[in-house]
Amino acid sequence: MKLKNTKAMILDAQKNHYAVPAFNIHNLETLQVVVETCNELRSPVILAATPSTVRYADKDYLVALTAAAMEKVTVPISFHLDHHEDVAEIESTIAAGCRSVMIDASRLPYEENVQKVRRVVEFAHICGATVEAELGKLVGQEDDLTVDEKDSAYTNPDDAVRYVADTGIDTLAVAIGTAHGLYKGTPKLDFDRLKEIRSQVDIPLVLHGASDVPDELVSKAISLGICKVNVATDLKIPFANAVKEFFKEHPEANDPRKYMTPGKEAMKEVIIHKVKVCGSANRY
Repeated sequence: MKLKNTKAMILDAQKNHYAVPAFNIHNLETLQVVVETCNELRSPVILAATPSTVRYADKDYLVALTAAAMEKVTVPISFHLDHHEDVAEIESTIAAGCRSVMIDASRLPYEENVQKVRRVVEFAHICGATVEAELGKLVGQEDDLTVDEKDSAYTNPDDAVRYVADTGIDTLAVAIGTAHGLYKGTPKLDFDRLKEIRSQVDIPLVLHGASDVPDELVSKAISLGICKVNVATDLKIPFANAVKEFFKEHPEANDPRKYMTPGKEAMKEVIIHKVKVCGSANRY
């Protein structure tokens, strides 16, 4: 089965004022629990993979696993490249069947950013893939991408309008105060900035760094126009903790089928909660 892009599901979210959750997966187990849980909840879902995840699990396996998952569920799902910077790798993964990508050129000056993103858009659209890009820089670490606090930058609304027109992207990731990883304190999101961007930009908006953000702040961002919410760290920590706890209680254990199961169960609880926050349950 051919993989699908994210256009239809995100436009539905934009129209009906909810957000599609994008959960970072790393292997078969994490993909299974995300897909199965979202299918139970009748929620569309995006399976996001960072560059190191693609290197770890291999693009062909990930495409094949997503295709197999599509045969088992009735909700829309899509495999999505998250924070990829290498154009050749993006094009190679699209050629392998991926139909949703994020090209992250946010560390480049504006004109270089546009030039790089435009190249990806031209290739992706020929292949039927959707493209997300980021304007502004989120502080913190996402996979191999690290941005120091001094280098972070919020998205300028006027620049966002020009950026969408110059690149032809399908979705725009905005920097309004979220960060990758865990927060040192309660994050302060610039909702006035988000309102202004939403009033000037027609395409769907994406919120990165939603892990560890209080539910009420995520919900407010969605009410102001966020249509896709990315979650990574909030899934990894409970999975890892549950596996560690299993080994404490069963130090002799050596069967992955047994020690992975508590991790999947812990991750499932978080997925259920995040889907409810996104308002994406019972949409299909």
